[in-house]
Amino acid sequence: MTAFQTTHAFSGFSVDDIDAARSFYGDTLGFDVTTNAMGFLDIHLPDGGSILVYAKPNHTPASFTILNFPVDDIDAAVDELNGRGVVTKIYDDSEFATDEKGILRGAPDRGPDIAWFTDPAGNVLAVMSAA
Repeated sequence: MTAFQTTHAFSGFSVDDIDAARSFYGDTLGFDVTTNAMGFLDIHLPDGGSILVYAKPNHTPASFTILNFPVDDIDAAVDELNGRGVVTKIYDDSEFATDEKGILRGAPDRGPDIAWFTDPAGNVLAVMSAA
């Protein structure tokens, strides 16, 4: 195939407040965030690629995890996020019971350790053990 190219693919999602998103992804999480010609945000990923963030007046938060961050030490990552004002989601149901830090401890049949949190628009993000 020559017409369909995958080399510059990117993902995107909506938010209800572009300024709050710029602050959260740039200042709180530390991404390089720029505003493009259309007024949308481009989040530049350290390993290449980007994510488009656009304001949508009738935004509804995604009901699934839109962005995952693999980390070497999930406890340290959660502590650092909490120190930056990010609150991890505490689940207390039988399927997703998390500990007091908001970490679901993995197992061979459950996957890696993972902790969820939201951006200011309510979209779900996660940090997860890379190992």
